[in-house]
Amino acid sequence: MAFAQVVLDIPTRLLEGAFCYAVPDGLAGEVQVGATVLVTFSHRAAVGYVMGLLDEAPQGLDEARLLPIERVLAAPAFDEARGRVATWMAREYACPLSEAVRPFLAPGQGFRVRRVEEGGAWELVSEAAAPVDERWVCLTDEACGFEPRKTAARQRALMAALAEGPVRMAELTALLSGAAGVVSALQKRGVVSVFERRRVRGETTTTLSSARAERPHQLTAGQRDALAAIEEACRAGRGDVVLVDGVTGSGKTEVYLSAIEAVRAQGKGALVLVPEISLTAQTVGRFRARFGDDVAILHSRLSVGERFDQWDLARTGQAHVVVGARSALFAPIPNLGLVVIDEEHEWTYKQESAPRYHARDVAARLAAETGAALVLGSATPSLESLARCEAGTWQGVTWTRVKMPERPGGALLPTVRVVDMAREFQSGNRSVFSRELAEALQGVAERREKAVLLLNRRGFATFLMCRDCGCVPECPHCSTSLTYHERTHALMCHTCGRTWPVRAFPDPSTRCPNCGSRYLAAFGMGTQRVEDELRMLLPPDVDVIRMDADSTRQKGAHQRLLEEFDASECAVLVGTQMIAKGLDFPEVTLVGVVNADTTLKMPDFRAAERTYDLLEQVAGRAGRGERAGQVFVQTYWASHPAIQAVACHDRDLFLAAEEADRREGLYPPYARLANVVVWGKDAQGVRTACDELAASVRAEAGERAGWEVLGPADCAKAKAKDNYRRHVLVKAPADAELGELLGSCARGLGRRPGISVAVDVDAYDLV
Repeated sequence: MAFAQVVLDIPTRLLEGAFCYAVPDGLAGEVQVGATVLVTFSHRAAVGYVMGLLDEAPQGLDEARLLPIERVLAAPAFDEARGRVATWMAREYACPLSEAVRPFLAPGQGFRVRRVEEGGAWELVSEAAAPVDERWVCLTDEACGFEPRKTAARQRALMAALAEGPVRMAELTALLSGAAGVVSALQKRGVVSVFERRRVRGETTTTLSSARAERPHQLTAGQRDALAAIEEACRAGRGDVVLVDGVTGSGKTEVYLSAIEAVRAQGKGALVLVPEISLTAQTVGRFRARFGDDVAILHSRLSVGERFDQWDLARTGQAHVVVGARSALFAPIPNLGLVVIDEEHEWTYKQESAPRYHARDVAARLAAETGAALVLGSATPSLESLARCEAGTWQGVTWTRVKMPERPGGALLPTVRVVDMAREFQSGNRSVFSRELAEALQGVAERREKAVLLLNRRGFATFLMCRDCGCVPECPHCSTSLTYHERTHALMCHTCGRTWPVRAFPDPSTRCPNCGSRYLAAFGMGTQRVEDELRMLLPPDVDVIRMDADSTRQKGAHQRLLEEFDASECAVLVGTQMIAKGLDFPEVTLVGVVNADTTLKMPDFRAAERTYDLLEQVAGRAGRGERAGQVFVQTYWASHPAIQAVACHDRDLFLAAEEADRREGLYPPYARLANVVVWGKDAQGVRTACDELAASVRAEAGERAGWEVLGPADCAKAKAKDNYRRHVLVKAPADAELGELLGSCARGLGRRPGISVAVDVDAYDLV
């Protein structure tokens, strides 16, 4: 008899690991690693996932008493290597194993068991996505000798439509009235054949000029060095990592394409991750230009059915190259040979909900388990990756850094001008734009070029404030001020998404909620205000395109706005951080950063690093063609090392100060940091639970060298969506295993109604 290790789909910390079940002889061929099965647990039906197969029961278990697997619900979604990765994720990120398994499942796959009211029986409810088949029609060999009657005009028209090849039945119906009857008549005579073919949802094309992948005549020295290092890592077959440290526009994408060509020549697959959905159309276009239909795409803006079809293309081996955002990491690519993470420094690779993994670290584990090579690419590598490359090895694999300091074809990096906005204010300039940036924008309009403006804050004004009493309207459900959106004349909470209507200023009905004063003023600025200021500054024939979370809510909006910018003769693209990286438009000669301080003064130890990354990346959008680029950075903190490093294109200016601060404060990469958040609607209950959790962590970590526990304290956002929030920060040595200790402490709290706990290992969001 065979046995299976099954993890139950019951998301609770109180159920650890997998349970052993017997495999009946009738299911021996169907029960495989990665399969979804139905079992009995605690006298009720439960859904589970097979993590491993055994020839004999684990020691100490009575084989005769083991319950059998009832039936197989779905074919395997992952293999043994990915099963080991899921087990590692559960331990590393202190989450239930079932939560770590879910990302590997087919999109839309869901089975749940519910109790039927009559009799207390249980029933299985399936929520799985399924493939969609379409009816196609084609001519048969008999059609050569068939001649319709002269009066059979519709038969002649249908056969003429099919002469070039098979056609969808839906298209024939739209083209020819009564097509269904004509097809039925000709099918009886053997003239046409009707068959079903799988329809792949999610197939899109783009008109972006940057979506081409023309092969260069000659690679740069940096590109050749990078490819040699990647080839060596692939040959080693142990999950080695290559960090491609290339300046913006240095041709990192061509390195990825060439490396994947070599991997495909060996019959292996490849995975490519990009940080933003806005980059997907451009990146997919380039990869499909090189690899054709061998490319699948996976990201969250696809519908469930579209994601399932693209996922299934990879599972069945119809597509061997998968391109997508963070979730594409779990695509079931057989015989994986290469994993590429572009813009590896981006915080969007950190998952904000359970399991709270970082794609870079999970990719490193996946590469080690499958023998693939991992390539990390960035013009601004993370401090963690730089530290691992400096050490040479990390967790048993080699980390190699390859520099690409030049742009192909002799193109130069743009010149950067830092504008001190304090001096602008003192000289009487109250505009959003400094005099230099305004003149540069007008010059772009005169020369019919293109520009990009970055402001990492959406909306029209950061907040409203009463000039009489100083009241700032706040969200009653969250501890955040409301942002004013002029387009809809509404105040919006960017935490919970609620909105409140506001009359257009200076309507007398717009009054302070505290004192009733009519003197409410808008402070700060967002992308909407910058858009309005641009329309007043520039001629009407200059297209102003805004790209932020508000303008890209609809499906396909990212691609549509970028195509509009690409097709325009002269345009300015205004946006948040989503426009700052990866985009390649040679016509862009000017980049302006409206306010570089929005990220610099955040209550986060990574604030300076994020600011440097963002500014250096957006600066790299300029001058990627034949014409030189200019960058204007507006700031009130012109002397900050991150600002100065961008101005000089010298990363060492930033690293020298930042690394010293991180060492002194014991922050990553010189330590590991975890953020344990407790929340609930009962403020006192949250406080009590958080105090107990902090005491438990201190008791466990107290005698370990290099461990430090901070808190408990209120989160920076002490209230969100009517939930009170407190947290505990835990610092530990860089090689420490935080997950097991913190997971044990979280389980020790037990089940408390209305109280939730989230353990975020290697935390990126401390707010």
